[in-house]
Amino acid sequence: MDVNRIPELFGSLVFNEQMMEKYVSAQAFAAWSECIRTGQPLSLEAAESIADGMKTWALEMGATHFTHWFQPMTGITAEKHDSFISPVSGGKILMEFSGKELIRGESDASSFPSGGLRATFEARGYTAWDPTSFAFLKGGTLCIPTIFCSYSGEALDKKTPLLRSIDYLSREAVRVLRLFGDTETRRVIPQVGAEQEYFLVDKELFGRREDLKLCGRTLFGAKPPKAQELDDHYYGAIRPRVAAFMEDLDEELWRLGVPSKTKHNEAAPAQHEMAPVYTDVNTACDHNQITMDIMKRVADRHGLVCLLHEKPFAGVNGSGKHNNWSLATDTGENLFKPGKTPSKNARFLLFLAAFMKGVDDYQELLRTTVATAGNDHRLGALEAPPAVVSIFLGEELEAILDAIVGEKDYVERAKQTLRIGVDMLPPIPQDNTDRNRTSPMAFTGNKFEFRMLGSSQSIAGPNVALNTIMAEELRQFADELEQAEDFNDALHKLIRRTVAEHRRILFAGNGYDDAWIAEAEQRGLANLRNTAEALPAFVLEKNVALFERSNVLSRTEMFARHEIHMENYCKVIRIEANTLVDMVQKNLLNAASEYSATLARAVTDKRTALPGISCRVEESLADAVSLLGQTLLEQNADLKTALETMSPTLTIEEQMHYCRDRLFTAMCAVRETIDKLEALIPPKYWPYPTYYDLLFSV
Repeated sequence: MDVNRIPELFGSLVFNEQMMEKYVSAQAFAAWSECIRTGQPLSLEAAESIADGMKTWALEMGATHFTHWFQPMTGITAEKHDSFISPVSGGKILMEFSGKELIRGESDASSFPSGGLRATFEARGYTAWDPTSFAFLKGGTLCIPTIFCSYSGEALDKKTPLLRSIDYLSREAVRVLRLFGDTETRRVIPQVGAEQEYFLVDKELFGRREDLKLCGRTLFGAKPPKAQELDDHYYGAIRPRVAAFMEDLDEELWRLGVPSKTKHNEAAPAQHEMAPVYTDVNTACDHNQITMDIMKRVADRHGLVCLLHEKPFAGVNGSGKHNNWSLATDTGENLFKPGKTPSKNARFLLFLAAFMKGVDDYQELLRTTVATAGNDHRLGALEAPPAVVSIFLGEELEAILDAIVGEKDYVERAKQTLRIGVDMLPPIPQDNTDRNRTSPMAFTGNKFEFRMLGSSQSIAGPNVALNTIMAEELRQFADELEQAEDFNDALHKLIRRTVAEHRRILFAGNGYDDAWIAEAEQRGLANLRNTAEALPAFVLEKNVALFERSNVLSRTEMFARHEIHMENYCKVIRIEANTLVDMVQKNLLNAASEYSATLARAVTDKRTALPGISCRVEESLADAVSLLGQTLLEQNADLKTALETMSPTLTIEEQMHYCRDRLFTAMCAVRETIDKLEALIPPKYWPYPTYYDLLFSV
């Protein structure tokens, strides 16, 4: 790649501000800019001009179609392509694209997850342009980021509540900033950088694993003699085949305006990571969806498959998506950056207190946003945080908060009694602590790293929760402080009270230690160990009230999403169980039978040739394989029976617990036996690529 071309290359497939200034009228561009700055609606006249400019640019770039690119509750993106052609008399066509086509489209809403909001015969759904997110080209298609809603207006996607939460957070944060004398900030924008972990495996080997193709993870597999024990893969030299993939990936992402910044080997063999530069949360969500799609496409060109499942291989590092979340003003200030002056320092402490209170008040909600069947395999070890939500601030910040609560001296450069809003408050250095890799929510200088997200999931849901929770706490703070006669005194008391009441959510130790789980229980923190335990907490009354009060999600939309999440969990477990049964019946039992038969023939042949010769090796192996084969037959029959006898009268929540307690438990038993068989049966007879093959072939 010609490095001198990178600035020109970046965003070349995006209809960004630079392109809009070139292709759109000055009046329409000014209207769009005002829409972005203030949130005011865009006129149809301006939309017509933007649509015409967008079409002209897309046609010049070789596009033939356009699509409203949206993010339904499947967790991936969706698109329906329409050509620009419009027939005219004489059998000819024009290439047209109107403002109405830009602003609104129509899609079948009944075929996407709706949680009961839409019946099959109620098919109409609408897509509506999100003018805050740039259109882009993918192949010969102009992709227009949109929201997706039902005929009656309920949100059927992940972008709609995200946009609502952004507006709510901005409104309440600006109220708080006004109390500190900030008259310039008009909007506060949540910022996100989503680190993306993934595995790369050989395409030919992938094609021979039914479980990888259908489930995204291996349903069985014995650990190889060496995996990640020596830590030699982490940050190690990148292999040529992977380096070629990464170089190609960077170029593709840069063309689409995704600021891919960091790439390296992760902890497990065949595992890697890509991290972008931070941007506003709406763009970050779009970019992460684009990234996951492009990773798969680029991998295919290199004879590879990109695995985004949270735990494609048992016993080694799982893949997460670290969601680095912060708040910035439209004037360029990071509100989570510790200040060097007393007033900004006090502002930082107030926002920090709001975040602490929000995470403590809504810890169960945050846990539900990362609850998936895939993430159940990952949380709790090997660099993934535990299921208990807590915040890590580091020694210095905790010491400052403790001093505030106790109204005692804090020793930094000099003894200073901490009173908020006065000159005695010391500066707080930005990099004031080491990192805690086991923390679900770690403060890392000027942002919070939410480390619980699974690698395959959309980052929209967790950020909707973070935005809404933070906005709610800031609303309460603003209500209180706006009524205060003495702002500084009220501010000090508010921070002191909030920290004292929510100190339990702070934890700086080893999150993997069993002692922490016991301590967390004593503190009253929730430990929702798996998805079946976690999801019911999504519709706790306090969570429903939070979203209703903020107008981010209605009660109906909340319960619809709850239904979708539970249905998805059940479907994933059932697909995995059926796949495992199929693989055992068609290949694994036959492999055990064939190998034991070969061993039996070897015994017969040896004794025929040399009567009295010892056949202890063959007999022991044949006996072990036969016994394991018989056990596998019985366990597989039990799993199949559990699938077939699941009562149709169970509620969706009962189905979820059945899948976890009956199906998943049976699957674990089957897997244990298969892994023992794999350790005994030679590769000649074993029908599937092993972990050794998959992890060390790239």
